[in-house]
Amino acid sequence: MSRDNKKSTSLVTHLVAGGCAGLMEACTCHPLDTIKVRMQLSKNVNRNMGGKRLGFAGVGLKIIKNESFWALYKGLGAVVSGIVPKMAIRFSSFELYKSWLADETGNVSTGAVFFAGLAAGTTEAVLVVSPMDLIKIRLQAQRHSMADPMDIPKYRNAPHAAYTIVKEEGVRALYKGVTLTALRQATNQAANFTAYQEMKKYARRVQNLDELPSYQHLLLGGISGAMGPLSNAPIDTIKTRIQKSSAPGKGWDRFKTVTAEILQKEGPRAFYKGLTPRLLRVAPGQAVTFMVYEKVRNWLDLFSEKVQDGEITKMATQK
Repeated sequence: MSRDNKKSTSLVTHLVAGGCAGLMEACTCHPLDTIKVRMQLSKNVNRNMGGKRLGFAGVGLKIIKNESFWALYKGLGAVVSGIVPKMAIRFSSFELYKSWLADETGNVSTGAVFFAGLAAGTTEAVLVVSPMDLIKIRLQAQRHSMADPMDIPKYRNAPHAAYTIVKEEGVRALYKGVTLTALRQATNQAANFTAYQEMKKYARRVQNLDELPSYQHLLLGGISGAMGPLSNAPIDTIKTRIQKSSAPGKGWDRFKTVTAEILQKEGPRAFYKGLTPRLLRVAPGQAVTFMVYEKVRNWLDLFSEKVQDGEITKMATQK
């Protein structure tokens, strides 16, 4: 998302700004993702002692009660370890695809932004998100108490989970559900980038501003972030079930088995399990991501301009 009429933002800037944004987003919103995964993996409706259905808050409190507060951060290591490359790939590939789809004058249509987002989502899914997601889900699915040192889980942390999965199931196991992951990420980023870019363009035009204030990036990011989960909730639920399972089989066979099992045993509504926490995870997550990304990118662009103008060198020599 480079500034108009200025030099394009470098890959290093995308890497650093995206990494900072992703790290902040992960640490802020990961508990909601853990609750979402638990709700999606539950084949029976979560209920409290009185028999009432548990919502996302109830499921979260249940996890804290049974496994400690830190259980909400299970799988965070897998997420954080993939945040920098994921965000670097997302933003840099989006800019690259967008430049390829620009017309002779450099203008990019709304349709081109949509397809650039689609391609960027697919790229990040194949290179980073799919193995990272599988490890995260395996860690989140474990129902051990983190407050009890004697309660030792199968997977101790992200590196140990990756090692164990590869040892027991092979490297290909890390890419279980990769097609659905790519489909989810592609639709997410297509909707996300298109909505964000169009709203940002409109807001800048209406207010006659070159750069929007941070709170507006936060608001626009939150609205655009909600678009993906609303459009692809069933895909995400099926993907989560496939990645949690260690059963062998071809991708299409697993897809049919999981889909049929959900329909027969739980009904169509089960495809939307975890939608509320996912919305509450993704929407504010994207809000934080875009706000931090835009702010850090502007800082880095400003710093780069000052370096090129020799201001940094002058300041250093004057001291």
